[in-house]
Amino acid sequence: MRFNVFLSILFLLLLPVTAHSAARKISANCVKPKTLLVLGDSLSAGYGIDARLGWVAIMEKAIAAQCWRVVNASVTGETSAGGAARLALLLKLHAPKLLLAELGANDGLRGLDPAQLRSNLDRIVQGAQASGAKVLLIGIKIPPNFGAAYLSQFEASFKSVADARKATFLPFLLAPIATDPTAFQDDRLHPNARAQSKIWAHVEAALRPML
Repeated sequence: MRFNVFLSILFLLLLPVTAHSAARKISANCVKPKTLLVLGDSLSAGYGIDARLGWVAIMEKAIAAQCWRVVNASVTGETSAGGAARLALLLKLHAPKLLLAELGANDGLRGLDPAQLRSNLDRIVQGAQASGAKVLLIGIKIPPNFGAAYLSQFEASFKSVADARKATFLPFLLAPIATDPTAFQDDRLHPNARAQSKIWAHVEAALRPML
């Protein structure tokens, strides 16, 4: 039964969607708005809900008055390797001053070697920093299907990269809702629309000092 649940979760995370860029109104006083780039997976792409209700869209509205525009380059099913491969072009196109990197869930569900996850995350953080962007690295937790040792190494990967690159680190994106079953869609993995404001409030606490 547990294995079947795991396969269902994996299938849902691998469903493809097209990345989208947010383009809401910035304050008229902002001559040169700064760009915040979100590089994530389904949790940031707004899988299963109207993306306009997602935590990234809420963030966009919240920071617009401070002359920030948000580009959401999150794609459902994305992996750390995929994000690392796409980053150079995204940096060239958008020249962000700040990168929010939220990747790793799909790697963990596939059982990717944590050493490879660390390498991919490091490429992302290093690449963004080299372009002049500050980085908020956001971690994730996964079901314990591959055992406690794997789980520990997986979760440690995020902090080790953040520490090595001196990036701001948020350990677990879904921390404020993880134990609340009513905050998730029927798949019990993706947050529902009602939970998005709580996710944003959690991210905001780490992000505000960086703006």
